[in-house]
Amino acid sequence: MPTSERPFIPVNIAVLTVSDSRSLADDRSGDTLVERATKAGHTIAARTIVKDDVKAIIGQLRLWIADPAIDVVLATGGTGVTGRDVTPEAFESVFEKTIPGFGELFRWLSYAKIKTSTIQSRATAGVAGGTYLFALPGSPGACRDAWDDILVHQLDIRTKPCNFVELMPRLKEHLK
Repeated sequence: MPTSERPFIPVNIAVLTVSDSRSLADDRSGDTLVERATKAGHTIAARTIVKDDVKAIIGQLRLWIADPAIDVVLATGGTGVTGRDVTPEAFESVFEKTIPGFGELFRWLSYAKIKTSTIQSRATAGVAGGTYLFALPGSPGACRDAWDDILVHQLDIRTKPCNFVELMPRLKEHLK
C-alpha cells in the first residue's frame, strides 16, 4: 500500500511466459500479470511466449535487458523441479545481482496458502543491465500472489520505506 505523497511513476514491463504448451490465446498466467500491472498503472512494453529451453529464455531476456524501453521483466512458468523446468537456470545465468529476498518472501507468503508445496517453487529475481528480472511459477494463483503481495508494492515509488522504482536510476552505476 503506497504510503507517501510522491507521484506514481509507471514502469515499462515485459511479460514472458515460459511454456511448451501455451499460446497467447490460453496464457492465463501471462494474462493475470498483464491485467494486474495495467490496472496498477504500468505499461506493458512487450509480451511473448518461449519454450522451456535455456537458450531460448536467455535469448529473450538479453533482448529485453538491452532494450532501454523495458524496465522490468515478469516471467511465468518453468520454475518447478521437473526436467523441463529451466527458467531459474536461465535467469541466474544473466543476473548481475540476485534479489534472494524475493524468492524467500514469495515462498513464505505462499506457505499460508499451499503449505509445504511451496518448497517446489524456485521463484527467483535479480537485476541485469539495469533491468529487474522476476521469475514466477506458471499458475495464475502464484502470479496473483506475487503481484498482489510483493510486486505491486515494490514497483510503486510511493511505497515506503523503500521500493525498486526509486533505485532504478542507480542500477547502472557499475556500468559507467
